Amino acid sequence: MFSKLSSLFSTDIGIDLGTANSLVYVKDRGIVLREPSVVAIQVGTKNVLAVGSEARAMLGKTPANIMASRPMKSGVIADFDVTEAMLKYFIDKACPRRFIKSGSRPRWNRPRVVVAVPSGITEVSKRAIEDAAHNAGAGEVFLVEEPMAAAIGVGLPVSEPAGSMIVDIGGGTCEVAIISLAGIVHSRSVSAAGDAMDESIRKYVHRVYNLLIGERTAERIKKEIGSAFPMEEEKTMEISGRDIVAGLPKVMTITSEEIRDALQDTVSQIVDAVKVTLGNCEPELSADLVDRGIVLSGGSSLLRGLDKLISQQTGLPVTMADEPLSAVADGTGIVMSQLDFLAKNKTH
Repeated sequence: MFSKLSSLFSTDIGIDLGTANSLVYVKDRGIVLREPSVVAIQVGTKNVLAVGSEARAMLGKTPANIMASRPMKSGVIADFDVTEAMLKYFIDKACPRRFIKSGSRPRWNRPRVVVAVPSGITEVSKRAIEDAAHNAGAGEVFLVEEPMAAAIGVGLPVSEPAGSMIVDIGGGTCEVAIISLAGIVHSRSVSAAGDAMDESIRKYVHRVYNLLIGERTAERIKKEIGSAFPMEEEKTMEISGRDIVAGLPKVMTITSEEIRDALQDTVSQIVDAVKVTLGNCEPELSADLVDRGIVLSGGSSLLRGLDKLISQQTGLPVTMADEPLSAVADGTGIVMSQLDFLAKNKTH
């Protein structure tokens, strides 16, 4: 009887709980929410003032009594209470508590939740994510590894007895995986991703120009003129920040060649992760990859020329997912519809 009530009133949702951005997929509705993984709280309390885009606008601009921060670091929970508050916001926004005037969501009305997590995270981190989701209002919680979700989301034939390779580059982690027969054969997770790129840009501007810039400015530089491979037409960009020497606001121009140099170490770590994973690959799977190549997904895979560089360094064809930003979330949506897959892969 309880299972019938649960399926009638609850909603199945999938969450790509990213370091930089989070996406929520609702069964039969698709992706209903895309928000930055940022929470603004009142200092010294658990009082949440803003979540998502509204909180992100506060980064670097808050008074002393307000703290805007990202509770996820490298794909794992850095601040449990704030992550729980963020998940509660996402779940409530995706699944409104209709007809409930007060009190907590009844057990039968709690959504079943599929959460994508980085490959290779510890059991402690997995348990923390499950507990945070339960406390935020979820019923059953299932975890699926991000590279598997991304591969499913981009349409790779993961169930076939043949090798498929996915490289999912988000804000906190770069997930590299070779998949066959619905399982991950080889994988590697490194923290060289979007956040590391932004930090590399900030350090470069600081070191070379004695200029302090914020996270949002660094991200904008990366998106507008950042690249991993020489461009046909190099670009320039005007940026502003605080001069360390004078202590005053300053405007200057920076070039795409400089930003490419600034990103070199982080990009090299991504390429190395791909090469190491390929180096561990069995000969038969390697032969499959010669034909199938590598698929890139995740927001940071959109860095100009990254596909060309990886192809040059590996000798394999590299293609970009049609919807790289939503690949993992789309994958959780497909996974939640396959109950046998969920039961087989549920983390206890």
